[in-house]
Amino acid sequence: MSLTVERVLVPVDGSDESLTAVEYAVAVAERYDAQVHAVYVLGEEVVRAIEEEMVDQSEIAEDTEAFTDTVRDLAHAEGVEVSSSIAYGFSTKRKTTHPGSVILDTAEDIDADFIVIPREPLTGEPGEVLEKAAEYVLLYASQPVLSV
Repeated sequence: MSLTVERVLVPVDGSDESLTAVEYAVAVAERYDAQVHAVYVLGEEVVRAIEEEMVDQSEIAEDTEAFTDTVRDLAHAEGVEVSSSIAYGFSTKRKTTHPGSVILDTAEDIDADFIVIPREPLTGEPGEVLEKAAEYVLLYASQPVLSV
């Protein structure tokens, strides 16, 4: 049975690990003549700051857009089409919202056939969003998952 891949989801958070995951996602997409969708997952600290109006949303948008531009450049260099979105990986109102569930919900929403997710680093900055999501995605995804 052969694998058909039309859309590869890669969650990112601006970390070096997520940039590595983008490189792998682009390679998978190139191999299967597929598209890449990068979802930028905002962490708890950022979401709280936005909700409490302690940070300018335009600054967050600029940061995520700059990283997404890097993702787009990597994909286009290999001839891969890319789309992107931003998601809150945390909610003060819904306990079931966390980075892992947001990634799987996005995968379902965009009809992803494959997920490439950054693996939890051995050492990392406390603000990195996707550190704990990899195990959840590996356990519960219905799509093939590559953890890098």
